[in-house]
Amino acid sequence: MPSYDSTRGRFRLAESHLAVLGHRIDGEDVPLELAEADRELREAGLTDQAGNLDFLLSPLVSTLRAPTVVLHVEALGEHGTLHHGVTIGDGYVYSHESWPGSVESEYVRLEPNMLVWALARMVNLQGEDTAEVATPVIEATMAVLDAGLDTLDSLHGLTAEEGVDQIAEALKGAGLTRKPQLSTLAKLIAGMRSSWRMTAAWQGHDQGVPAAQVRGFAVWDCGPLGYWHRELPAEPVLPGQVDGTTPLKLVRADAKEVWQLITALLPAVEEFATAPHPG
Repeated sequence: MPSYDSTRGRFRLAESHLAVLGHRIDGEDVPLELAEADRELREAGLTDQAGNLDFLLSPLVSTLRAPTVVLHVEALGEHGTLHHGVTIGDGYVYSHESWPGSVESEYVRLEPNMLVWALARMVNLQGEDTAEVATPVIEATMAVLDAGLDTLDSLHGLTAEEGVDQIAEALKGAGLTRKPQLSTLAKLIAGMRSSWRMTAAWQGHDQGVPAAQVRGFAVWDCGPLGYWHRELPAEPVLPGQVDGTTPLKLVRADAKEVWQLITALLPAVEEFATAPHPG
């Protein structure tokens, strides 16, 4: 059910609820397949019987419908893929975070100066002590990575050491023979806590001509083994762009370096087609 928390100014909304709000704002009839979501919004008090939006929803809806910058986080972990992000609009900034097993996301208004902090929290950025590794750089191919990942379902019942050895054998069979990289990549795959990619999209320019712009980066969170910036394949990765021969390059990064990557993701004023209104 959609809901509103007045103590923190946050909403819980699913994509279906946002679709209903879009139809309402445009003065359109709500399609039959969204009737249940429409009813839930009324029962939650977020729309009235005539379909008018509660005034508290107006800043959120206006921001989502006319964004200046959209930041998206796709995080893959034990419970599958989650989607989070931040939308920057004309005068407002809202974050949204999903939860495993729930169709609803939590939308919260942010102060602009808290933007990087909010993105860092979405990916659980932590300045933890990390263990030593044999090499801080790994270079292989996506086929090698896939061979290692394919072993994960067969590791149940094995000790941690046996699991790493089995992954290493798969990596070696796929062509990775350099021992420091072989042992390190096997440990990273076995100990990966999550992997995520973060992208920013905005209306910028290409040699003075208005054009959509996108940039991003990807990171592996391997817990005690630290963070690893996936430099290759470089984000944004488009469908069909990667195959088994695509180079894979992982570079170890500390929490400060990941924070700097997040900061560098945000477009500067001169990167917009026209200067955005102050947020």
